[in-house]
Amino acid sequence: MKDGFINLNKPSGMTSHDAVNHVRRIFSTRKVGHAGTLDPQASGVLPIAINRATKFIEYLADCDKSYRAEILFGIATDSGDLEGEIISRAENFHMPTIDELNAALKNFIGEIEQTPPKFSAIKIHGRKAYDLARKNFEFDMPRRLVKISRLELIGFEKNSATIEIDCSKGTYIRSLAIDLGERLNLPATLKNLIRLRVGDFNLDNALTLDEIKKFGESCLLPIEDCLKHLPTFELDEKRIRAFMNGLPTTIDAPDEKFLRIVSGGKFLGIGRIERGELRSSKIIS
Repeated sequence: MKDGFINLNKPSGMTSHDAVNHVRRIFSTRKVGHAGTLDPQASGVLPIAINRATKFIEYLADCDKSYRAEILFGIATDSGDLEGEIISRAENFHMPTIDELNAALKNFIGEIEQTPPKFSAIKIHGRKAYDLARKNFEFDMPRRLVKISRLELIGFEKNSATIEIDCSKGTYIRSLAIDLGERLNLPATLKNLIRLRVGDFNLDNALTLDEIKKFGESCLLPIEDCLKHLPTFELDEKRIRAFMNGLPTTIDAPDEKFLRIVSGGKFLGIGRIERGELRSSKIIS
């Protein structure tokens, strides 16, 4: 069985875990994992790793992501999306104008603080927040810094707006919907969400489960091609064995946490530079 990543177009209504199970059955292997959980009701890009590629999932964690989100105004829910219970409703409200929406969106560009939804997989004292929320336990969600590099209004309806977002890891679009509503003095919730991109994985070339079943191993993307967002280091071929055995190589270069190590056109794994020494962090074999 080959190794590699799959660019899955996850359908709405399926958990990321269920998507992994489908891929396990298609490829008859247990070594399958996903990068970047996508909420069940969201659709779009979900990178799936097969066999040795699972070792490198962690290096996709820092990738920027892009989304298309439809935000519904006039109601707010406890989960931040339409799966939750309605906790606030505005009757006969005036929908913000396009200019007002664009002005409000500008406040979320750059590095901002967010409070993740209580119905999320973030762990609070070792337990997932959504488990605590479902049992009506009282707890505070820790705020976090995230970065939004693009917010663009692309659609405008009677009571909703569709925006596209480029953002850092850890950004909750449900929280953004809630916060945008507060900025406009209106209850708001996320109505629909499509993930357009995770790093170099794009929706334009994502495959459905049926297509993956049809094409099989031919739809696998090489591991090294899916890590091109990392800086590349060309290692002297004489030092390949040392790198693969975890031995350091002295080099004159600044510290670097993650490097894609290649030698003679061959991908060897992920390395790091610390105090003038290159060491392996994860090798391909």
